[in-house]
Amino acid sequence: MRGWRFAGAILASLLGALPAGGALAQGRPLIVYVSPNPIGVNDFLKLGRVGTEAVARTLGAEAKVFESTDPTTQRQNVEAAARAGAKIVITVGFEFNDLVPDIAARYPAVKFLMVDSCAKTLHPNMYCATFREYEPSFLAGAEAAWTSRSGKVGSVGALDIPFLHRFTDAFGEGAKYARADITVVPTLWVGGSNAFSDPARGAQRGAAMTAAGADRVFAAASGSNGGIFKAMRDAPGALAFGVDVNQCPQAPGAVIDNVEKRTDVVVEQSVAGIFHGTEPQMATLGLKEGGMTLTGLGADVAASQCAIAQWPAVITKLKALREEIVSGAIRIADPLMK
Repeated sequence: MRGWRFAGAILASLLGALPAGGALAQGRPLIVYVSPNPIGVNDFLKLGRVGTEAVARTLGAEAKVFESTDPTTQRQNVEAAARAGAKIVITVGFEFNDLVPDIAARYPAVKFLMVDSCAKTLHPNMYCATFREYEPSFLAGAEAAWTSRSGKVGSVGALDIPFLHRFTDAFGEGAKYARADITVVPTLWVGGSNAFSDPARGAQRGAAMTAAGADRVFAAASGSNGGIFKAMRDAPGALAFGVDVNQCPQAPGAVIDNVEKRTDVVVEQSVAGIFHGTEPQMATLGLKEGGMTLTGLGADVAASQCAIAQWPAVITKLKALREEIVSGAIRIADPLMK
């Protein structure tokens, strides 16, 4: 599979390959992105919207965004998109695992793309694009161990659910792999009624983690990460890892690196593949495919505002470790399969 940097060229070629008299020639097809929660400060959900709007422009389609607030509106929005005659309905997150198969069965002419999660039941009109989050999270753990001065690292996750252990467990394993004497502080969870968008509770958990001695903290809590970053500022020498996008500019001096998930480009390529009829029903993306990476491994790390730029020797070690994972020399177990 080609690296995501070639997404634009691939999309353009797919557009040109669509048959005359197809969906584009008959009018503007509708693509609907349904978020599980209000997009707000959630960078991950923003990426889904960006990808949807970008591929709609490329394919000459109309893009709409339906923001949900709870399980009821999640179902209502997916059903509304299907009733509206959407060509493709995009959902992001595990919250849609139960409801999409039910709705997809009733609307066989509509294609459903599930990103970052996959239902147990797949109908012919359903597609999944998931990620191997545990691969870059393992790298982040190694990075934490190699840069830690206190000898203690830890994670703050949004909710104690199996999926998020792909981040937190792999982070701890990577730290132990890189440095046998490192102490991994037990993971803390934001919890509450809005765990993915609660910076105040994130700050409390981040402060508790640094109080336990951790000076490298993996923030796997989406919109709650801002609070965790604030806690790093209040603990001299402490640095956090962000997720999904480069979050270093949000909190300069508080973030060392990020586990980036190229959700926007995955949406672009997957939707184009569905339009063209070439998309596999299930796709999983990790370091090898370029679907996930660390900001610190990018060519523009010097301009990223990430603290890892201060450790060029560590970046060199991380690149070597990444290649071992990509080649299969190092195999990381999926926490969901344990």
